[in-house]
Amino acid sequence: MKELIYHRQFLPAIGTFAGKTAVIDGAYQASFESHGDRVLRLADAMAKELGLGPGDRFAVMAVNGHEYLELYHAAYLGAGVINPLNLRLAGKELEYIVRDSGTEVVFVDRNFAQVFHDAMAASDDPSPIRRVVLIGEGEGPCDSRYEDLIRAATPVVPAEPEEEDPVVLMYTGGTTGLPKGVLVTQRAEILNCYHVGLVLQRFDSSEVTLLQTPIFHAASMVSLLATTGAGGVQVMIPMFEPGAVIDLIERHEVTLTMMVPTMIAMMVNHPDFAPERIRSLESLTYGASPMPAVLLDKLLAMLPDLQLNQGYGMTESSSVLTFLGPDHHRPGDPKLRSVGRPVPGVELSIQDDTGKLLPTGETGEVCAKGGNFMTEYWKKPETTEETFRGGWYHTGDAGYLDDDGFLFLVDRVKDMIITGGENVYSVEVENAISSHPAVEQVAVIGIPHELWGEQVHAVVVRSSRATAPRPRSSSTPGCRSPATRCRSRWSSGTSRCRSLAR
Repeated sequence: MKELIYHRQFLPAIGTFAGKTAVIDGAYQASFESHGDRVLRLADAMAKELGLGPGDRFAVMAVNGHEYLELYHAAYLGAGVINPLNLRLAGKELEYIVRDSGTEVVFVDRNFAQVFHDAMAASDDPSPIRRVVLIGEGEGPCDSRYEDLIRAATPVVPAEPEEEDPVVLMYTGGTTGLPKGVLVTQRAEILNCYHVGLVLQRFDSSEVTLLQTPIFHAASMVSLLATTGAGGVQVMIPMFEPGAVIDLIERHEVTLTMMVPTMIAMMVNHPDFAPERIRSLESLTYGASPMPAVLLDKLLAMLPDLQLNQGYGMTESSSVLTFLGPDHHRPGDPKLRSVGRPVPGVELSIQDDTGKLLPTGETGEVCAKGGNFMTEYWKKPETTEETFRGGWYHTGDAGYLDDDGFLFLVDRVKDMIITGGENVYSVEVENAISSHPAVEQVAVIGIPHELWGEQVHAVVVRSSRATAPRPRSSSTPGCRSPATRCRSRWSSGTSRCRSLAR
């Protein structure tokens, strides 16, 4: 029997929890029975009305909502391969993704119907789109409406896909070039859910999950699948807004959510925030960027019983490689600087630029193996082969493993700043600067310099509730590179800049 397909989670949940609430999306609520009926009708309409087959790509450009959840679940039942479009895409990028993916059917909401239409109309080439379906109320350029399709369809369970059948084609941007399509199978996505479930030891019918990361992002995948599959409640918010998030957590007694550190900072700094309003929250997973030490200390002080987890991964891994659990989210714990250990089923190695495995403690490129990886970069066989050279997925991140198997990230391999012949890892400088109470956000980049090749440049957003002294215009003694303009020391025997923010 095939196990690593979504039929095995979705259909039993619909039957077991038929009368229980499955989805809360503003004023809209649906039981498991109702949600299942709509998903099966949608899958039927996609085949009979829209002419989509199991391997055909369909795109979605919309804010979070129950319709988006239904489209994902229909795709995972074999109705097609979902191509979720980043809402921040420029017109040219949007057109490129649609043409590159071979998408012919797109679902849009009123917020993005005109944006999508204009992006496709700007090209001199004929549009490949044959059907545009408008989600929800409102007006916009379209050929049919989402609710009309569902009403006219029959709730029929689609034929089971194979474990190796593709289910998601998610485009991911890089530092250069056009976006790359990441093709992921049923097997990889379901394995990712199992991996995360084993680590978090959560997801049952008592779970109330708030989905506030964008559904087009890989960080949302576990919540989209595991919450419903386990019989839990999926609470949705169209787009992140800190005051609304606080209200939803309090009103629906949310137990679990995923945020990036910037979202957490915006929530706890919101004028309506009070720790008691989010007391129901039992588990908070964060990722996508480092957690500033000051923010972490503040969070732990306000909510000492909150289980904090840091996840590290990427779209290509469906999306999780490592987790740092609650046991190490304590002030002063040396593991807090890490992103944790690999999840079950994932193996990590650190390699140099020749593919040689490096010993514990030595910095190189982070590489990984596991069953949760993509099949390919869509229509890019050479890029796929290069990324998986030597049988390992090459992440492009620089880092090292300690004696306990914890992964410490240092920087992006391609983003390392080389100034005066010395390697400067921007993440380390960012971590130091972010520890200053006057700093809200910081990004460190390398900019050209005639003498040093590159100089370290920090872009800082100052906290609205703090003041900061004017930066010094002269170089600070103790730093080998006057161009860095930072108060820094160089650790013995390493080329890494250990900046000390004051």
